Amino acid sequence: MQINSISDFRAAMRHGPYAWPGGYPCYFVTSDGAALSFKAARKERRNILDSIAHHCNDGWRVVGLNVNWEDDQLYCDHTNERIESAYGEG
Repeated sequence: MQINSISDFRAAMRHGPYAWPGGYPCYFVTSDGAALSFKAARKERRNILDSIAHHCNDGWRVVGLNVNWEDDQLYCDHTNERIESAYGEG
């Protein structure tokens, strides 16, 4: 899912951390390619909303929501917590 506006980001936050149907774990992608967990995005939403509004490339502008299918080594670039994967668990 592409995130091009504040309303897109808010819809993604309402969507929650799991895809429906299926319950697959999701994470955010920033304009510089970083991965952000839902927990980090919730905590840093003001920075994210400001970056989206001003189209900043400061590391906070979220541009997408993806499912982590198989990467069991995907970590949030802000909190360094592992982001759950759908099929990569060993």
